[in-house]
Amino acid sequence: MDNARRSFLRLSMGAAMGTLAAHASAQPVAVPPLAGPGGDALRLATYRRRVGAPPRVGAVTGEGMLVDLGRAAHAAGLRLSFDPSDMVSLIAAGSGALAEARHCAAVGEGMKLERVQLMAPIPAPVRNTYAVGWNYLEHFDESLSARASKAKLPMHPVFFTKDTHTVNGPFDPIPFNPAVSVKIDWEGELAVIIGKRGSNITEAEAMKHVFGYSVINDTTARDIQLDHGGQWFKGKSLNGHGPIGPWIVVADDIDYNNLVLTTRVNGVLKQHAHTSQMYFKIPRLISELSLGMTLEPGDVIATGTPSGIGAARHPPEFLKPGDVVETEINRIGVIRNEIRLVTT
Repeated sequence: MDNARRSFLRLSMGAAMGTLAAHASAQPVAVPPLAGPGGDALRLATYRRRVGAPPRVGAVTGEGMLVDLGRAAHAAGLRLSFDPSDMVSLIAAGSGALAEARHCAAVGEGMKLERVQLMAPIPAPVRNTYAVGWNYLEHFDESLSARASKAKLPMHPVFFTKDTHTVNGPFDPIPFNPAVSVKIDWEGELAVIIGKRGSNITEAEAMKHVFGYSVINDTTARDIQLDHGGQWFKGKSLNGHGPIGPWIVVADDIDYNNLVLTTRVNGVLKQHAHTSQMYFKIPRLISELSLGMTLEPGDVIATGTPSGIGAARHPPEFLKPGDVVETEINRIGVIRNEIRLVTT
């Protein structure tokens, strides 16, 4: 498939999900307080002013305002080294672009978040999302218990991918088609955004390749997963089953190993864990994933979910139309997604 065709398909999917979402983020959006080395942390978001409008990149302030980086640069007479409509362009441009973004965030005029639609930070990724299975010990145990099986702890991270069309906005609905799956499950996770190209990356150098962090829900169709022999790709790759956001907090401004991850369904707590409980830490994940394989700026790694998934409950619990899933990481933010019935 040529690049033009790929671009068309990605944009078509984005438009379709945008039609479903309408003004999905037109509600109060909480911005957790977080101080970076130079003051307010840098939170980078992709947004649009209305459904169908082109995406823009902005910085979200601790006061809940969004500063459009392109407009702020124009007003300040600053020529940006990146495309202000493309998050990956900013990521790939390196430290100089990040400094420009910080300056624009500090001097630009903001607008209220409720006036815009927040999109996935990277709404049309070129590559699949990388994901990690069994990275919290209690989740490893509950997964084995659900299958009535036993195994030793893994010696290496277990990787799989989610298709590009799983990417969904932080407040967009997750489609539920009963002709496709009726066992939709939640998996709240910390997402790592790669900032620097590399392969065979050592653990000692790994964090130099991290651009920032976001919140992701690795939504999973358990019945499809089982139908396909228990392997994960198909059951985790349904359209819209990877909401992410609400923004990226840049790596210099946050300690990834000191965060609390929470998942709620209709306000009821389902998952609650500390990222320090990860079995394989982020440097190890990056080192193992990049072994003989090149990572690119804008690549996303979902770092694994803690215990509390629906499939391992007694009796099992699955999402149904009308349910609202909230995935939150303190100091980053919360994504909120309604399960929406679709028939096509």
